Amino acid sequence: MAVKKQYNSFSELLTESPTPVLVDFYAVWCGPCQMMSPVLDAVKKQFHDRLTVVKIDTDKYPDIASEYQILALPTLILFKDGKPAQRFEGMRSNEQLISELEKLL
Repeated sequence: MAVKKQYNSFSELLTESPTPVLVDFYAVWCGPCQMMSPVLDAVKKQFHDRLTVVKIDTDKYPDIASEYQILALPTLILFKDGKPAQRFEGMRSNEQLISELEKLL
């Protein structure tokens, strides 16, 4: 079950997370972003105790999107110890993303 937690800032979320954080930068109007939803569900299930998955709507948080130079959607960034460790742009299948993450976690 998903647990919602409030943070004062995006950087606080990244630095206080006990696990690496996979951030899905998306937009509601983005078709490929919507298609990534079941992929991210599979990732959450696979790495439930080793990874935190967070979604950031680039239309609601343009400053965060700009800070991380989000130019294409969907874009996923894996953060470790509060810093970007790996960037994934575009669609991925469950198998592709899980395989890529397995090497990084």
